[in-house]
Amino acid sequence: MIVDCGIYRDGRRTEGPADFSDALDEARATGDAFVWIGLHEPTEKEFDLVSSEFALHPLAVEDALRAHQRPKLEIYDDSLFVVIKPVVYEQESDTVSAGELMLFIGDSFVVTVRHGEGAPLAAVRSRLEAEPDVLKHGPTAVLYAVSDAVVDHYIEVAAELQIDLEGLEAQVFAPTASGDSKNTAASIYTFKRQVLEFRRATNPLSAPMARLSSAGVPFVDTESQPFFRDVNDHLTRAVEHVEGLDRLLSDILSAHLAQVGVRQNDDMRKISAWAAMAAVPTMVAGIYGMNFRHMPELDWAWTYPTVIVLMGFAVAGLYRLFKRRGWM
Repeated sequence: MIVDCGIYRDGRRTEGPADFSDALDEARATGDAFVWIGLHEPTEKEFDLVSSEFALHPLAVEDALRAHQRPKLEIYDDSLFVVIKPVVYEQESDTVSAGELMLFIGDSFVVTVRHGEGAPLAAVRSRLEAEPDVLKHGPTAVLYAVSDAVVDHYIEVAAELQIDLEGLEAQVFAPTASGDSKNTAASIYTFKRQVLEFRRATNPLSAPMARLSSAGVPFVDTESQPFFRDVNDHLTRAVEHVEGLDRLLSDILSAHLAQVGVRQNDDMRKISAWAAMAAVPTMVAGIYGMNFRHMPELDWAWTYPTVIVLMGFAVAGLYRLFKRRGWM
């Protein structure tokens, strides 16, 4: 569906023709105006009108309709196609979800296509309309503002994930940690999946941002290069933060598995110690249970209490030995 359609002249929104083609012709005729159309999860029929009026490339149109694209920048004869994946951190479930945002930048027009709920287009449009000095730079200003808003939100989401990671780290390395190891490992793996979803949004965007910050990109104002370099710097910081989270998660998982191994070794030592203490009386009882005829000590009056006492001393000695070595 078409969410909004506006004509902007000299940085300010103005009234214009309702027809896309007429609005675009008027914007190109004046030279200081452009058309900005916003769509949310359009159907093929809804997008046919927009793509035909603005002469959008069919391959880019196919990507915009199907979604599930990696962040990228593609240059066509009549337009520039940019894919950005905004992310949202849901505090209720501590999960990261990614949407998709496609921008078609051309001569005097911007077409934005949004999939999911994470794209900050409404806030970006409102902010730009309140800053006509920025908006008067045309479609390039829209591309910069959208990229800047999405990348800045990356840093906020990374900070939220850092807080969750610290809590998980404290749980794993707590001195009295005795929780279910399967649940802990599952929590770490689930967290790693969230970070992986985040990486899919941030890492591939580095190449498009680096290209936009250099010269030679059509439909992009050359004076905007310093601004895109700033966005690229923020993106680099977000990417490094995400990679650091991923490395820490791998280290935490390895440490947790090592702790599980240590606890299993402790359990095996305790079991072995108890088995050793049980083996002594079992061995003595087995000897005297063989019913041999010539066993002189069977005729002694103090044989039974003596054997019992010796077994008790042997078990006590083993218990003290294992206790001293930390096996009990």
